[in-house]
Amino acid sequence: MDLPFLLHHLCLSSSSSDEPRPSPPLPPITELLSGLRQQLIGASSSESETSPLIGQLEQVFGEADPHWLFTPPTSSSQEEEGGVERWAELVSVYMGLTEALIGCAALPLWKDDTSPPSELAYQNVPVRAEPVCSALTTLLGTLGNWEEKGGVRGAGGGARGLLLSVAPQVCVFAITHVQPQAWTSSSSRAAARRLQVALLRAGPWRDSAHMLMADGGGGGAVGILGGVLDVLQPQLNRDQWWRCDGVRLVFTWTLLQVTRPSVSAHLPRLLPPSLLLTDHYRPENCMLGVGCLHHIVLNVAPADLRQFNRAEVLYQALFRHLYSTDAVVVKVILACLFDLLLVLEKPPSSLGPASSSLSPASSSRRKPCRHDDVIRLVLTHMEAEHKVALRRVYASALSQYVDRMGVALCRHLRRLERVVLGYLEVSDPPEETSRIQILEVLQKTVKAAWPRMESRLDALLRCLLRLLVDVSSDSQLSDPVKQRLMNQSARSLQLLDACSQGTLRCRLLQVDDTCCSSDVLRCLATVTEAAGGAAPDGSV
Repeated sequence: MDLPFLLHHLCLSSSSSDEPRPSPPLPPITELLSGLRQQLIGASSSESETSPLIGQLEQVFGEADPHWLFTPPTSSSQEEEGGVERWAELVSVYMGLTEALIGCAALPLWKDDTSPPSELAYQNVPVRAEPVCSALTTLLGTLGNWEEKGGVRGAGGGARGLLLSVAPQVCVFAITHVQPQAWTSSSSRAAARRLQVALLRAGPWRDSAHMLMADGGGGGAVGILGGVLDVLQPQLNRDQWWRCDGVRLVFTWTLLQVTRPSVSAHLPRLLPPSLLLTDHYRPENCMLGVGCLHHIVLNVAPADLRQFNRAEVLYQALFRHLYSTDAVVVKVILACLFDLLLVLEKPPSSLGPASSSLSPASSSRRKPCRHDDVIRLVLTHMEAEHKVALRRVYASALSQYVDRMGVALCRHLRRLERVVLGYLEVSDPPEETSRIQILEVLQKTVKAAWPRMESRLDALLRCLLRLLVDVSSDSQLSDPVKQRLMNQSARSLQLLDACSQGTLRCRLLQVDDTCCSSDVLRCLATVTEAAGGAAPDGSV
């Protein structure tokens, strides 16, 4: 029976009765859908043949009797084993049909790792995706309504089992086309959003995270995270993941929706693709990978990360990227490392002072740790860095790492001093981000390592006075930025004065209007008037 003839003779299920209405003899649903699958595969290269066929299939999903659509053909055998086999066949047929439908809007593949598809190759994808979204939306609507009414319960899980079987493929397809990309248009994204809503409603699931994890939402909901990973897994190996743009985007979206404890449960399948993305030479892929790794670090128990040396593998993979010259990559790497280091070791600032025991072993120096390695490399790069974007990233991250190091920063004071002096000398208009961040670093350093700062007082005092003079005479700076710089400089001078037990205050009193402007004098006056006898760490 061909499809147009079938559509003409279908028994519509518009009656409110739950009992199937009488209809002319219809072919077994498995036979019909298998034939349609073959037609879709054969017509996938011709849009003029595919669109009418998909439209007719949508009409079948919307108008046919659900009992006929979602019930396996009966057989003479009534044994339980035969029932299981019939349900398995029906599920397999629907999964194959769904795959064929999605294949009609498949994305073009990369020829190699350096040759992306042209814009022309993406041009027809939105037009193909819209009817596919519409047909799948209709299928999910009919299946969801049938399941709510009681549907058919069978050895294979009934309507609910059928929904859970096709949901992972539908989810991957919807997310591929719902995001603004080169292969989507406003109308195709709207169709994909409708498909996504229909999928959540059919579940029923509250939202995307609940759909993947089913974290106690009630109603017997089951998560499909494992199924989604099954769909993506064949394309997430080292030789295939880069061939399709949609694969990495769907994987990233999926991982970021999942939180603990589900991340730990699927960690062996989530970690390798994230590392593959991180190691890629293209910055956008590397950033996606680092974002995935950071999410894993935040949502997996430290004990699970340390198991099988996973945390050390992550650390080595991220540490290598600190040699990158791309500012956006370095920014996400430093943020991820900042949290990962807490998994590997205790923060140096939390370690107590050396034991007061008289034994030689107890007075040994603190052993270097991974925090030391990271901050040493960061400071080394900062000394020679001339790119404004990277200087801003380093200066912003350094403030957090100085907080984490605490008094252990004394090991790096010489290199840190050179960085502070160098960054304060170079202007960073219009917001002076680098200078402001470095002034904050200086203040935190003085508070943490104040007994070691008196010997560095002369160099820092000259630098800060030079900075005040430069800022006061710079007409290109806005008044708020200028005032913030001068306030931060004044605060730094106050802390240094406390370290020197008032020595710096006596030097500042010798400054007069013959060597600086009235703005600088007013700033220095606030330092000399506010300076007290307290040490920078708050002790008396």
